Amino acid sequence: MTKATYIDPLTGRIYPLEIPRWCSDEQTPLMITPQNGISRDEIERDTRSLWRYRASLPLEISAAISLGEGCTPLVQGHWGDFRPCFKLEWFNPTSSFKDRGTTVMLSAMRQLGVNAVLEDSSGNGGASVAAYGAAGGMRVKIFAPSYTSPAKIAQVRAYGAEIQLVDGPREESQAMAIRQSKEVFYSSHNWQPFFLEGTKSFAYELWEDFNFSVPDNIIAPAGAGSTLLGCYIGFQELKAAGQIDRLPRLFASQPLNCSPIDASFKADVDGPVEREIRKTLAEGTAIKAPLRLRQIVDALRQTGGSTVAVSEEDIVVALKKLGKAGLLAEPTSATAAAALDYLIRDKMIDQRENTVVILTGTGIKSAQVIAEIFE
Repeated sequence: MTKATYIDPLTGRIYPLEIPRWCSDEQTPLMITPQNGISRDEIERDTRSLWRYRASLPLEISAAISLGEGCTPLVQGHWGDFRPCFKLEWFNPTSSFKDRGTTVMLSAMRQLGVNAVLEDSSGNGGASVAAYGAAGGMRVKIFAPSYTSPAKIAQVRAYGAEIQLVDGPREESQAMAIRQSKEVFYSSHNWQPFFLEGTKSFAYELWEDFNFSVPDNIIAPAGAGSTLLGCYIGFQELKAAGQIDRLPRLFASQPLNCSPIDASFKADVDGPVEREIRKTLAEGTAIKAPLRLRQIVDALRQTGGSTVAVSEEDIVVALKKLGKAGLLAEPTSATAAAALDYLIRDKMIDQRENTVVILTGTGIKSAQVIAEIFE
């Protein structure tokens, strides 16, 4: 097996994994070179967390910072005549999917000597890094937009992290963190490639959930695209290992008010496309310029998937529909359920197929917004 490295997808330049870094020398986002995947015999079946797939990681991590993340429920529900499966990511320790990436990212960085980190986040990512930093004895500072949900701010503070609220759009928080990255390591869930090594556990877990086969369709909310890219990376590894013979179709759901991935995919280009950005209920996906846009669009194409941009009204309808199914999701997650309705209407998926809808976070963190919606 070829030794894993960081790689700049634009230039092909490689960097060793043993030296902590969050970007290339040109400050462009990195990936990690493709891995060979694992077989079912390499799963650590006694481990009740995503670390059961540790053999798939590009770096041997001797002491993981783990809070029991992963192994979340897959619940089949009624959706009209369809019976989709909902992946309930709020069963992760900080109540969002971000814990999948954070546990691997911070475990790797701590092993390489990093003991203090910066992160920028609109909520869930910051809470996750704060929690795992606390569990790993690392000092954490979070930059968050001033409009961040009070519940998410309180969660970050509860873990003992320093939080600085930044006025302006989401991108200002990132800019502030990057400016301070010369003093403290910038362990960003959007930039650091080890985060994707954690989110690829989606693929391994769904493979196990479906009795070592793959679903036909996966629908996920997409902002930076780490859920979809993680799924793509993981299923590619399983195919390379000869464990599966096809990839599931991946569908990215975005609010129309902030839908750069949908704009590029529908225009059939790899780069950004001009589209008006407006405020959205789905604040977790409100990212104007995804760093790995090219990789996300390519993953959608390679799997035969697509994108769906949903209106604010459709998000509210889907949120209420989920509630009546017993599922209290945050508005960001409800975009995936709204996309499910679009895909059914347009006959892009069939009721005989196995379809997974990833609900990335809990509505409890957005209690005030949800209370106003249901009033």
